Amino acid sequence: MTKTIFRNVFLMGLVILLVCGALFLLTLHTGVRLESMQALQAEALRIRDAMALTDPDAAIRAIDSGERITWIGPDGAVLFDNRLGGRPLENHLTRPEVQEALAAGTGEDSRRSVSAAIPMDYWALRMPDGSVLRLSERQMSLGTILRMMLRSFILMTLAMLALCAGMSLRLARRIVAPINAIDPDDPDERRVYPELHPLITRLQEQNRDIRAHLSALSARQSELDAVTETMHEGFLLVGPGGAVLSGNRSARRLTGLAEGAEQTLDAPGCPAQIRTLAETALGGARGECVLPLCGGTWQVTANPVPDAQGVRGAVLLMTDVTDREEREALRREFSANVSHELKTPLTSICGFAELMKEGLVPQETMREFSGDIYRESRRMIDLIDDILALSRLDEGAGDFPFADVDLYELCGEVIETLRPAAQAQHVTLEQAGQHAVIRGVPQLLREMVFNLCDNAVKYNVPEGRVTVSVWQVGGSCTLSVADTGIGIPYEHQQRVFERFYRVDKSHSRAVGGTGLGLSIVKHAAQIHGARIVLNSTPGKGTAIAVTFRTQPPA
Repeated sequence: MTKTIFRNVFLMGLVILLVCGALFLLTLHTGVRLESMQALQAEALRIRDAMALTDPDAAIRAIDSGERITWIGPDGAVLFDNRLGGRPLENHLTRPEVQEALAAGTGEDSRRSVSAAIPMDYWALRMPDGSVLRLSERQMSLGTILRMMLRSFILMTLAMLALCAGMSLRLARRIVAPINAIDPDDPDERRVYPELHPLITRLQEQNRDIRAHLSALSARQSELDAVTETMHEGFLLVGPGGAVLSGNRSARRLTGLAEGAEQTLDAPGCPAQIRTLAETALGGARGECVLPLCGGTWQVTANPVPDAQGVRGAVLLMTDVTDREEREALRREFSANVSHELKTPLTSICGFAELMKEGLVPQETMREFSGDIYRESRRMIDLIDDILALSRLDEGAGDFPFADVDLYELCGEVIETLRPAAQAQHVTLEQAGQHAVIRGVPQLLREMVFNLCDNAVKYNVPEGRVTVSVWQVGGSCTLSVADTGIGIPYEHQQRVFERFYRVDKSHSRAVGGTGLGLSIVKHAAQIHGARIVLNSTPGKGTAIAVTFRTQPPA
């Protein structure tokens, strides 16, 4: 506040100083011009008197004057000019001061001289014989006056600015001192300006409200502690540096932290994966993993707690997923075994069906069936390929070679691959964004982009649009695939990444979907440590964004 008051008062003083300086210069310039005209008038009268005593021509030529003297005849012809010698001059009858002198006896003007090419002040006097005697001198311009007084003006301005700054600072401090002396915890309205009494009253009311809120928060904290202590799930609130701020009994049991002790996640019994998740959340990113803890399988989810200054802490939630993981393991094993057993005979069926479809078998009825067999076999082969891909992803990224991949170029290649299929469905494919290099598995990234774009084309509408965007902000890179298709109902959006899950089974079968494309995307994203966000509105379209980290969190 002191700076604001000082700045405003100082600026006000500076403006007043500049306005006064400008007025002073204008007044000085007007006075100098008036004095110049008076001097020209006196000199003209003196010359007129001298010309009246003797021969005018001889008299005017004998006069020694510092001003320019011009004698102009009644017809405007220049009879004499002491500055231009015998050089002929144009007729001066149209000069404003000459016309005024011929009409009123005297005339004056200030302008740029045509013959001398400099600004001049003119004063003209009509002679008894009808001629005009005109005197002129170089005009004292405002810039010339300013240059003459520049040094004095600068010194005076600096002195005034210093004085203004000192007075502004002193005034600002005196105004702010009583305000700074206010005690927020116990404000006393007797020690401040009367204008601040409403503020003091408000502070007193806020103190009463704060004490009431603290009491209510204390009661709610007690209720929350009572609820979390009875939860089967584990709950931890972690602050900066991994300090455990709060946690229930289940979380302390799972992490090996002592009951009621102030500890950090660096304690010997705490799993390293939980420490890594907490560091990720404290860095501003959500993370999750599945760990074997206390004889079961638990999913640990870490979410950052942001505020205006950044990330304030992290919340860790531990959920028992033992049954789910066992079912998932059985499904993975079944998928792998069935895929390996069925691919070879299904490929043979596909080959025979293609021969029948091409008309190598003469029976017309066989041609119709062969087309159906071929399409179904191809769909089953695609299904098996997807199952095998998921099986490879389930094994982790240990066998996949990581390399630097330009995600923008990769998207362009996939778009060109899918463009014929998109044109067949009257869907427009577009690419936007910028080049961004990430560290990843080229094969998995290609499959991820292909599945996202393929779904966007298959589940679009005629004359629809698919936009593939890549952009980089800070230490993250985002791939977005947005379409104008049929959209996904809200109640299905949380499950579309599950294996074999279809929103509309009949429509998915008609377009050749296997129900595994988004599962492959999800697993590939997990291998790359990426985060997936889905936004969809039924009837308007779907947008899926995958965010990768291009550099480790700080």
